[in-house]
Amino acid sequence: MKRVNYDDTICALATGGGMSAIALIRISGNKSISTINNIFSKNLTDKKSHTAHFGNIIDKKDIIDEVIVTIFHKNYSFTGEETVEISCHGSKFIQNKIIELLINSGVRLANPGEFSMRAFKNGKVDLSQAESIADLIESESEAAHKTAIQHLKGGFSKKLKYLREKLIDFASLIELELDFSEEDVEFANRKQLEDLVNEMHKETSLLINSFRLGNVIKNGIPVAILGAPNVGKSTLLNSLLNEDRAIVSEIAGTTRDSIEDQIVINGFNYRFIDTAGIRKTDDKIENLGIERSLSHAKKSNIIIYLIDATQDIKSQLKNIKKLNIDDQEKVIKVINKIDLNEKVSSEINDAIYISAINQTGIDILKNRLCKFTNVNSLDTNNTVVTNQRHYEQLLKTITELELVIKGLKDGLSSDLLAINIKESLYHLGLITGEISSDDLLGNIFGKFCIGK
Repeated sequence: MKRVNYDDTICALATGGGMSAIALIRISGNKSISTINNIFSKNLTDKKSHTAHFGNIIDKKDIIDEVIVTIFHKNYSFTGEETVEISCHGSKFIQNKIIELLINSGVRLANPGEFSMRAFKNGKVDLSQAESIADLIESESEAAHKTAIQHLKGGFSKKLKYLREKLIDFASLIELELDFSEEDVEFANRKQLEDLVNEMHKETSLLINSFRLGNVIKNGIPVAILGAPNVGKSTLLNSLLNEDRAIVSEIAGTTRDSIEDQIVINGFNYRFIDTAGIRKTDDKIENLGIERSLSHAKKSNIIIYLIDATQDIKSQLKNIKKLNIDDQEKVIKVINKIDLNEKVSSEINDAIYISAINQTGIDILKNRLCKFTNVNSLDTNNTVVTNQRHYEQLLKTITELELVIKGLKDGLSSDLLAINIKESLYHLGLITGEISSDDLLGNIFGKFCIGK
């Protein structure tokens, strides 16, 4: 985000672009109410906060639209500033005309994320809460929504604040010791400091370990569908999605590149990747597709390895080991086309038997996916780290805490302990925004949509 004047009054369309039944235009800044008075049929100067007013938007004497204007006084709005929201009809002409009238009245267009930036700067939310707003907007599953709401309410921030405040108390005492270094006095109880740092190390470790789950919640669980050509991978993808997403053909090697789509199962987003059939071939393009298949397999959390029930099942099972997958436990064996082989038995205990074309066994496969990822036991009320930036700062925090722990055991002096304690506080502060820079804020809020 470029450097801007936060004393300006800003406006933006807060709803999606294009035609709609209703649109909402947001104004924030010291001149919000005086500006709306220039183009609204009623004077809102003396109206109470959080009140809505029906009237007309007027351009000179011409009525542009019948609207509802809601006003929020300073300190009682999302941004902490005087704010006005205009609910108008969703005609693109009306939206653009109202914004044009606002600009002509001295209001400027908001930058991406500027409303959230102002909320942060005015102390309405901390930085991690502001980032959760973007996560909430982008949430595509129940789990992602719940986690974003929990962060927005400050669950993550409160945990960090609690740990940081305790460490600040000890940091202050250690700094005091440095001031009286010649007297050789000790203000900070080393045993209490050690207990605190160990507690922080434990809590930080839990947060770091939660990122694996958080990443899954936020970005979805990648599932690669592998197998030889013509085992029914594309049919399975279509069956899981309940639509004709992938081309199905009896000709081997039809799928030459990866096809990806996603569905929500039990509140969690699964990203299914239909890959090229794995076989030996002289076709250079098909070989490229096979290489991508193996690459997806290594990156995926789960592999569905599809086996043709009309062929030799045991020989197909042997091909799984040839994939060179480090974690064989993430492979789910699925035997397909049971409708074409009535004699097929459940001789493979851990396999799932399906007919993708008839959707037989698909619900069983979905249940196995949920059990496989243990999503039913996940408690999204617990603090879960979903943000890569937060994760990286927590890793740096725990590195500094480990140096403090080692320093206490080695009997290091106060000045050396203070260095690592300050670094721990610094990295925690970067998460919540107690410590920030214009470049950091610009990078974060610049990714937000305009109007938020």
